[in-house]
Amino acid sequence: MKNLKTKKAKKDPASRNIPKENPAAIKQRDPRRRKPEQDRNDAKTRPPGTVPHKDVHKEKIFRILICLFFVISISSVYWQVGNHDFLNFDDPVYITENPYVNSGLSLENIRWAFTSFHASNWHPLTWLSHMADSQIFGLEAGRHHLVNVFLHIMNSILLFLILNRMTGMLWRSAFVAALFALHPLHVESVAWAAERKDVLSALFWMLTMGAYAFYVERPGRKRYLIVLILFTLGLMAKPMLVTLPFVLLLLDFWPLARIVPEAAPVPFFQRLAPLVREKVPLFFLSAASCIITYMAQKQGDAVETITSLSIPDRFANASYSYIQYILKMFWPQDLAAFYPFPESSALWQTAFSVMLLAAVTVSVFIARRLPFLAVGWLWYLGTLVPVIGLVQVGSQAMADRYTYIPLIGIFLMAAWGVPELMKSVRLKAAASAAAAVAVLLILSLAAVAWKQVSYWSNNLTLFGRAIEVTERNHLAHNNIGLAFLERGDLDTAAMHFQKAMSYNPRQSFAFNNLGMVYHKQGRTDDAVSLFWQALLINPDSAEAYSNLGDALASQGKTEEAMRCFRESLRLKPENASAFLNLGYAAAGRGNWNDAINYFEKAVRIRPNLAEARYNLGNSLVAARRAEEAVVHFREALRIKPDYAKGYNNLGSTLLLLGRVEEAIASFQRALEVQPDYKTAQENLRDALDIQKKARSHN
Repeated sequence: MKNLKTKKAKKDPASRNIPKENPAAIKQRDPRRRKPEQDRNDAKTRPPGTVPHKDVHKEKIFRILICLFFVISISSVYWQVGNHDFLNFDDPVYITENPYVNSGLSLENIRWAFTSFHASNWHPLTWLSHMADSQIFGLEAGRHHLVNVFLHIMNSILLFLILNRMTGMLWRSAFVAALFALHPLHVESVAWAAERKDVLSALFWMLTMGAYAFYVERPGRKRYLIVLILFTLGLMAKPMLVTLPFVLLLLDFWPLARIVPEAAPVPFFQRLAPLVREKVPLFFLSAASCIITYMAQKQGDAVETITSLSIPDRFANASYSYIQYILKMFWPQDLAAFYPFPESSALWQTAFSVMLLAAVTVSVFIARRLPFLAVGWLWYLGTLVPVIGLVQVGSQAMADRYTYIPLIGIFLMAAWGVPELMKSVRLKAAASAAAAVAVLLILSLAAVAWKQVSYWSNNLTLFGRAIEVTERNHLAHNNIGLAFLERGDLDTAAMHFQKAMSYNPRQSFAFNNLGMVYHKQGRTDDAVSLFWQALLINPDSAEAYSNLGDALASQGKTEEAMRCFRESLRLKPENASAFLNLGYAAAGRGNWNDAINYFEKAVRIRPNLAEARYNLGNSLVAARRAEEAVVHFREALRIKPDYAKGYNNLGSTLLLLGRVEEAIASFQRALEVQPDYKTAQENLRDALDIQKKARSHN
């Protein structure tokens, strides 16, 4: 018997280099695996944060209460998004002007989701999610936003439960999840409908991480297959998950303790190799996703070339952004929907950022007895790599939404690092102080987040705030100009477009939009000039071609206008504006069937475009299809309740159909909206005369 015991005690430590869970780590991490007598005997050596077997029931109750806290707190902060509008920032591309999304789930739309590089990305699961929303809710913006909130709640709860299972630390895990749930930097990912890809992909990140912890407890092919499937689904929601295999390796180090401590006589890389080989299928999927994403963004001209943005500039911005994200994490002020790329970066700024990053990196590796510091820091650095700007996509310097997953690493460092720093203080006093500070911090973040959510209610508040807290923000001026243009405030819109042009003369959209203002003001020659300038900057601008065609048509240059419309549709086959303009041109020539066809296509692409519905109604009346016209007039008025012309033309159509009472009500409604509307006044008098004659005849 002694010999048997001796052999067991001298078991070769190298045999533990296979990718299996360390049994001691399981016992240390999960109190439910410890027997009651072990808890009594090991009370003094039990790791902080774990609980004895007899308190497992109490811990379950705490877990339930913590999950309820996340539901209530997140709902309280984000419930206001139920009254928010869609924005003119990516929402049209993803939802409001996307005919595949607008028409809901169908075989054709599902095929498109898997084969399209629309919006310079390949994320079919995100498209299917938006389609499902449109199928259920239509284009009711608030419901789309609330789905994002639900996903964020799920992500926060999963993060807490998974960390708690892996570490056995209830309150530290809850603190990390609370920071994740309520930090103002995460508002952009949740309150912006087009950022569904963030919260949806994060859901699969959490599920993959949980499935991996489940696999580690008892490795097997079926459990590994679940990890692969969830990871694949996450990549199909957003390619941000390409760094997840790297994070799983970090979790192997801590808290899963799958790498034997350095005291073992086996070299580190030899101990690491089996864990890397285990994740080769995951790394392969990440590589494939990177290739597909680069192809999609290159095809959509989303990737900035080296000539437009040099490698030194990218490196300087990346290093500075790493520091800026951390500063905004500690002091979340002056948050904006868009941060313009700086015109130049000071050398000292770049040097300081690089030295600070290097110093922290060296420090966390020196602190070997605190492995969570290295894990958290590398989590933060690594998960930001795809979006830090080394491969620059778009013209933004940084974006709050990019921190949704990466900041978890910094939260881990804080939740586990602060208690270590407080060990020298008396335990009870330290615990009470830490709890009070944690509660105060979470409440403060929730209050700031609530305020930040309010800025996302509409275009005016969102981009007005961006203009306040940033400098030379060309995109914010352009988008708030679009909001004023939609409201009919042409002078204010023009002022913002002019500022956008002066801040960034290389962007074509401000020239195009200012041209739209001038065209509406009757300055057609100036508008044509601006549209041509927009096309010189971006020859592939479908919108500029469509607007140029509209301006040329108003000058009587019909053939040139038609060529512009066709070119616009070649560049962007699903261009509602081009079809709308083609409809105008056809209607102007009296080709009512062609006009109806074009307006119907515009309506299919943008069902909530009141102008297209209104003109379709007019064309149907001209084609003697009055009953159909009534449907589209009513729909136009549902979309735009203050549309006086819509009420007037609906009334005229109803009068044509002999529905006098309804016609009178419609004319009266037109005059409520616009009391000086002479055409409606005349039509109302005619309708009342018809009513009077009909009554006298009876």
